[in-house]
Amino acid sequence: MMLKKQTVWLLTMLSLVVVLSVYYITAEPTNNNLANVDVSKEEKADSKKVTEKEKSSDTKNTTITDAKNEVFEEIRLQTQDERSKKLEQLEEVAGSTDLSAEERSEAKDEMNRLQKIAEKEAFIENLIIQTLGYEDALVQADESEVLVTVKGEEPSKAKANEIIKIVKKEMGNSSVTVAFQSENETK
Repeated sequence: MMLKKQTVWLLTMLSLVVVLSVYYITAEPTNNNLANVDVSKEEKADSKKVTEKEKSSDTKNTTITDAKNEVFEEIRLQTQDERSKKLEQLEEVAGSTDLSAEERSEAKDEMNRLQKIAEKEAFIENLIIQTLGYEDALVQADESEVLVTVKGEEPSKAKANEIIKIVKKEMGNSSVTVAFQSENETK
């Protein structure tokens, strides 16, 4: 069954919306989004005394931090867009009646491989965030290499080894590179 380009595009966008919705729902709130419920009257009075200079300084830091936090999301979206285009091309090949059954089967196998890689990347990202306590993680896998970038703690060999073990357990015998982006870099 050959799907139209519009249908594939719609399904891709819907899946993107679902993935982003799940991400934002499950992501831990940042300090910028938290409301201070237990703030006493004195603290409220003190907070009103903040000078305009301090306010503009805080705004700049928040903007820089937000921009850095969006880098991982932007990379994820670019990767997903590239994969969607590749899947669309493979789908056209798989649905083509002009090609041999073997070529169509290879296209379907490649589509399944790309989807499994995307699922494993998302699973590993969530596993690293939940088990190791990082703010965010970005996993980029290709044929034989996996690049993991984590944000939230100072770099350590022990943490890098834990990340490598998690990736090798899920991805198999891939070459794993771990990069750290500390909180100091985001401010």
